[in-house]
Amino acid sequence: MWPFKEKQAMVSAEEALPGRDARPFDVPARHAVLGNALEDPFPDHLERALFGLGCFWGAERVFWKLDGVWTTAVGYAGGHTPHPTYKEVCSGQTGHNEVVLVVFDPTVVAYDDLLRTFFESHDPTQGMRQGNDVGSQYRSSIFVFDEKQRAAAEAARAAYGKALKKAGLGPVTTEIEEAPPFFYAEDYHQQYLAKNPMGYCGLGGTGVACPAGLVTA
Repeated sequence: MWPFKEKQAMVSAEEALPGRDARPFDVPARHAVLGNALEDPFPDHLERALFGLGCFWGAERVFWKLDGVWTTAVGYAGGHTPHPTYKEVCSGQTGHNEVVLVVFDPTVVAYDDLLRTFFESHDPTQGMRQGNDVGSQYRSSIFVFDEKQRAAAEAARAAYGKALKKAGLGPVTTEIEEAPPFFYAEDYHQQYLAKNPMGYCGLGGTGVACPAGLVTA
């Protein structure tokens, strides 16, 4: 077991595990619930979003249920180790976050709606943890693909921060960064809670509504 404090600290690039040049496992061709492709190429009219909000099993389910979401996949991003395994990520020695890739139709579901779902589905004040899930892999993160997404994410974070403060909760710790390489997780993690309906899901929101897209931060 890695010490509690060590798992909550971000590993440096120099200390991170070396990884590998290619993915060491296969992933399913199709989404177990939506039936669409899990990997590129995606239809040209679709857009992407990338979120980290705790254990990716429950996080993925939150998004695949939304109208307008074409496919979702879980994986690792934001660290230093190329093509990591789940065991490596759990060690705290890759710097990666557990994340959900959301491929969506912006004419059906707006990015602001995804941001609202993101913030309301976890507690973004907890730093390197979500409830009983402790470690840098569980940090709250939004990885943006363009400046429009960045502006929307920053506005939503500021607005939600005000709502949380009004409710007596702490400051938002959500990171907003340019989207890094996304490394798919192992096949058994993909749509895990669809395949294991009684599986663990430790996600829980604050109960405070997020005004993403509804107010000017």
